[in-house]
Amino acid sequence: MARVTINLPDELHRALKAAAARRGRTIGSMVAESLEAYGIKSRSDAAALVERARTRARLSEDEALELAIRETSDHRSL
Repeated sequence: MARVTINLPDELHRALKAAAARRGRTIGSMVAESLEAYGIKSRSDAAALVERARTRARLSEDEALELAIRETSDHRSL
């Protein structure tokens, strides 16, 4: 697992630390979950998403890729 250092404003760090403690989770798991909710996916996860879309919707590879890009973009803009 990779280790990442980020700089947060003190107030945000305190809020994140408190939220993690309330939920019985680590700060790292909270950050990872937030990134996933924002639509950040590994290359293999994105490829699997495209394959599932193609299988379910009977789309061509290009159509499925376009759909995955559009859905990810829409999700990020929320």
